[in-house]
Order: sequence, then structure tokens, then C-alpha cells
Amino acid sequence: MDDRIRFITHQGKQILLVDVSHCSPAELLKISRIVPMHVMTEPRGSVLLLADFTGAEFDREAITSMKESAVFDRPHLKKSAWVGTENLPRVFYEHIKLFSQRELPTFKTREEAMDWLVKDE
Repeated sequence: MDDRIRFITHQGKQILLVDVSHCSPAELLKISRIVPMHVMTEPRGSVLLLADFTGAEFDREAITSMKESAVFDRPHLKKSAWVGTENLPRVFYEHIKLFSQRELPTFKTREEAMDWLVKDE
């Protein structure tokens, strides 16, 4: 699962990619539980995070884990962006935003999201 969480470089900037594309709810649950271990080792306010949910499937347990991870990650994140959220029910998306007290902008492509993440860096 760790191969789905890795640093990539875009325009000379480091972005933590959380690739949960085409994951089942069980896989999404496992990955969301280990994301904080990667984020929390970085300095506070430093992480640019891109989450790709393309084709992923969701259930309540996975959403709950995502909400919890979003709270743990918050102090270490500078900006985050999501792509592939078409399968994520809007009500779940809003619950994650509300619970984590984070803005979670969504984009149509990884390229758009990465450009936004590194803008003004």
C-alpha cells in the first residue's frame, strides 16, 4: 500500500501523492489510516498533498477514516487538492470538509491540481 503514497515533483516542488484510484472501500480504509504517518513526519505547514480518488469506491467506514486522517494531517499541510471525486457522494465530501475544518478543492485532472498546489510557492 505504501507505493500508493509517495512524493512526486512538479515544477520543482515536492507533492505528496495519495493515489487511491480504483481502490475498494477496504483498500481506501487501509490507505487512509497510513497517510498521517507520512504527513506527520514532515514539518508543520509544509506538505502539498494531492489525493486521487479516480474510480475509487466508498463506504461509511472508509469515509470515517478519511475524516479522521484529514484532522491529523491538518497541522502539517500547506495545501491539499483532490481529483477524481465523481464517485464520492457530495454529502460525504461536505462531511469530510466540515469535520476536518479544511478546504478541499477538487480538480478535474492531476495536472490542474498540481499546478494549483505549486502556484505562488
